[in-house]
Amino acid sequence: MDAPDTQAVTRDLRPRHLLGEVRAALADTRVVLIGGARQVGKSTLARMAIEGRPAVTAVTLDEEATRSAALADPAGFVETQGLLLIDEVQRAPELFLAIKAAVDRTNRPGQFLLTGSANILLLPQVADALPGRMQIVELWPFSQGELSGRIERFVDRCFDGWQGVRIETTIGRRDYLELAATGGFPEVVARTDRRRRSAWFESYVQTLLQRDLRNLSPVERIADLSRLLRLLAARSSTVLNVDGLARDAEMSTTTVRRYLTLLQAAYMILLVPAWSNNRTTRAIHAPKVVMGDSGLCAHLVGADADGLASPLGDAGPLLETFVVTEICKQLGWCVDRPRMFHYRTRDGVEVDIVLEAPDGRLVGIEVKAAATVRSADFAGLRHLAERTGDRFQCGLVLYTGRQSLPFGPKLWCTPVSALWEA
Repeated sequence: MDAPDTQAVTRDLRPRHLLGEVRAALADTRVVLIGGARQVGKSTLARMAIEGRPAVTAVTLDEEATRSAALADPAGFVETQGLLLIDEVQRAPELFLAIKAAVDRTNRPGQFLLTGSANILLLPQVADALPGRMQIVELWPFSQGELSGRIERFVDRCFDGWQGVRIETTIGRRDYLELAATGGFPEVVARTDRRRRSAWFESYVQTLLQRDLRNLSPVERIADLSRLLRLLAARSSTVLNVDGLARDAEMSTTTVRRYLTLLQAAYMILLVPAWSNNRTTRAIHAPKVVMGDSGLCAHLVGADADGLASPLGDAGPLLETFVVTEICKQLGWCVDRPRMFHYRTRDGVEVDIVLEAPDGRLVGIEVKAAATVRSADFAGLRHLAERTGDRFQCGLVLYTGRQSLPFGPKLWCTPVSALWEA
């Protein structure tokens, strides 16, 4: 498995909010997969989840000899009477059919715990291998609540209508920009020196491009993929325009689309789909592209908190990236399991984030890098509320000011820190 340094060992022992979810899945599901980007703590979470369990065998496919054995005899490799933990399972996709055959012979839960640095649902050779037999738990970099020892209930409070929630915080605009520029990768938050953080990001990107992505799919020219990744970082939290992206990257649209799928599979980017009411035909259906970690995004565009806080700094996109990724993390443990969308009409009316619960209830969220909020900042939320009626639970403008304030029925502004302080 991953071999963290001494500093990382201490860092990785922070409690992860998804630990209970993984343990619960092992109690009633035959195969559990912890998916997430490299170096987010998947191996550590897996070890915590199986601590104290009897008859556990653990292997990692990052080791060449182990991977060779798995490829030579997949059926024999997965034979076990207890629980088999396989780390970085995407490196031997041939194992999935062998695992399917093994778990079809018995319904015993907790037979396999897998970790993978690729979203297997986006890998055609394994996407259909284990339907109904496997639960996927997606792990992202540390949330702000995990870093501060709090279990965030922001999404739950939104679907409760935000009633009675009042936030007053000492966190200011500069503080938020520092948090966004740092992100949540365990190795990065463990380093206080900005130069050392930058060095880690640079090494991370090189490993990602030179090895991890190539292991998932053929990459013709690493330089092209590197350029595309930096262009995506510069466009984070904007509506995806594949043609424009291909033109700027000097690549064909076919290649760009293939690389987008590859980066999404590696959890480097999120594609947030457009939301539309069934009665609405004017919504723009292109997704928003969002980097999977705001710190990595800041590194790729060469931004830091000082520059973003300056009068010429463009803090909005990075702060929105930070908010989107924080909410994405909370979707893994909140009571209502909503899906995340964005909303934009052809007339330019937009809402940065729309959360839709399985029963159709909606929450709208706008992100503002300013420390003050005006009534006009709620235009998109009012538009969404008018068109969805009773389905609309609340609309929030997250801003860099210090307190929550009402702005009309079901509408509030509230500090960004409400994400982990609510």
